[in-house]
Amino acid sequence: MKLTAVLSVLCATTTSAFVPLDGGKTKISTSLTATVAPPASGIYTLDGEEIRGPLQPVSNFVLVKVKDTLTATSGGILLPDQSKERPTEGLVVAAGPGKVHPFTAVRIHNPIKVGMSVVYGKFDGKAVTYNEDSCQLIRDDDCLLYYEGVTMKLDNVFPVRDYVLIELDEDPDTLATSSGVVIANQVMADAQPCEGTVVKVGEGRMASNGELTKPQVKVGDRVKFKDYAGNEVKIEGKEYTVVKMVDILGSLQKA
Repeated sequence: MKLTAVLSVLCATTTSAFVPLDGGKTKISTSLTATVAPPASGIYTLDGEEIRGPLQPVSNFVLVKVKDTLTATSGGILLPDQSKERPTEGLVVAAGPGKVHPFTAVRIHNPIKVGMSVVYGKFDGKAVTYNEDSCQLIRDDDCLLYYEGVTMKLDNVFPVRDYVLIELDEDPDTLATSSGVVIANQVMADAQPCEGTVVKVGEGRMASNGELTKPQVKVGDRVKFKDYAGNEVKIEGKEYTVVKMVDILGSLQKA
C-alpha cells in the first residue's frame, strides 16, 4: 500500500497522522528493557514501502508496537503463548503532542508518552507494518490504560483521561445461586449487576479551555454503571473493567 493511501485512510483532513523525521537520524527509545532501535539496514519501511525516516505521529495519534501474548513461568521468565488470543496491548514507540480544539485553538495534551505500554480497544486504530513489526496507529482517546514496565500490575497501571478502573462485585465468568449451583453468565446476563468498587481514577477529561474536569468518583467508591459499558481487563490474574466516567450512573451507599 502506498504511503499516501495510508494517510488518506487515517485522516479526514489534509493533516497526516504521522510525518517522517529528517534523515532518519532520530532514535526512538523506551524505558523498557527492549528499546526500539533503527533497523539494522538503516532503511525505514511502512507496509513494505521504503520511507525517508522514522515515523513521528502528529496531533493525538500514537504509534504502538503490538505486544506478543506472554506467559510467566514460575521463575519469572516471560514466554510467548501462541494459543492465546492476540492482545490489544502494545508499547508506545512514538506519540504526537495532542490535538488542537477546533473552536478554541487550545492544544489538548496527549497523556500517552514514548516508553509507556497501553491497553486499547479491540477494534480501534489502523494496523500497519512498520520496519517489519506489527504496529497500530491509534488516537490517545482509544487508550484505556497505560503503565510502565514489562507487565501490567495494579500498582503501576493508570486509567487514561476520564476512564475509571473498577473491581467487579461478581465473578465475571460465573454466578452462583443460593443453592450453590454455578451458572454461566450468558444464562444469567440480566441478573448480573454492573456494579463494583473504584480502584483507580484517571486525571479527567480536558475541556475546550485546556482545564481538566474533576472526576465525580474517587477510589473506594462503590458504583453502578451502564450495561455493556465496561471493557474487561485482567490484571495479575484478576478481572477488572474499565468504564468511562459518563457511563457511571451513580455512587452506591456501602452496606
